[in-house]
Amino acid sequence: MRFFSFTLKKREEKMLQIFYDSQDFFLLKEHEKSGPKKGVISQSVKDVIQSLVDDDLVFKDKIGTSVYFWSLPNCAANQLRTVYRKLETDLQTNKKRHTELVEQCNALKKGHEESDAQEEALNELKAIEQKHREQL
Repeated sequence: MRFFSFTLKKREEKMLQIFYDSQDFFLLKEHEKSGPKKGVISQSVKDVIQSLVDDDLVFKDKIGTSVYFWSLPNCAANQLRTVYRKLETDLQTNKKRHTELVEQCNALKKGHEESDAQEEALNELKAIEQKHREQL
């Protein structure tokens, strides 16, 4: 399942509106006829519907030899609620993980504070490196 892009193209919006207005089941042939009436080129209807199916905004089911497409306004709302709940759960999990990692990082830093001896050794190392560069 892909997350909604929320930036549907105009032709996708128009096709989705056909589903919402009728609240009925359609065959692809029916949409190829009704698409041009709403301003969608009949050759692109199949691609537009497939895009909506991929975004889980339109559902499809094969019954016998026919493939039916449908979408109801409440189906999209339910899906948005499901995606929202999943994102909220992921956010809480990630916040908890972040807190744990910050605590772990702070615990690891204890005992590794910089001391005067360490600072003197680093300064001495820098001086030696500088002398070495000058000799080259």
